[in-house]
Amino acid sequence: MSVILPVAQRSEGILQLKAAPIAATEFNSEWLIQLASAMHATMLERNGVGIAAPQVYISKRVIIVASRSNPRYPDAPEMDAVVMINPEILEFSQTTCLGEEGCLSVPNERGQVERAQAIKVRYYTLQGEVIETVYEGFPARIVQHEVDHLDGILFVERLA
Repeated sequence: MSVILPVAQRSEGILQLKAAPIAATEFNSEWLIQLASAMHATMLERNGVGIAAPQVYISKRVIIVASRSNPRYPDAPEMDAVVMINPEILEFSQTTCLGEEGCLSVPNERGQVERAQAIKVRYYTLQGEVIETVYEGFPARIVQHEVDHLDGILFVERLA
């Protein structure tokens, strides 16, 4: 059974920091695998579709993107959860779209945020393998929202 972690709330300083990259020596380590597992369990417990390590008080560049239908996002498309280490958005589409966002660190508040419709992202797996892929629509929105967390930005700072 995975650990459910406490979630930092918007007034807390850790959410304003730029998170540190995961070092090459940390890939495939027991602590990184356990962190990802606990982040995933915490996200599911709170009906999130994504989570970033700073939200659980770890200022490291680790996010999970896991679009799926749940009480908070009933229309979300289904995808397998993806753990992204040191994610980097390489390209943003010129086409943008407005969409409703919420955040586990800003409970009971939602708003319209303009994001790129599609993005190209490069990240590492837990084992240190490099992946480059394109996301569109809602999953692209989640990646952008979670990468913002790694840079100390909350969605409320981007409200339309």
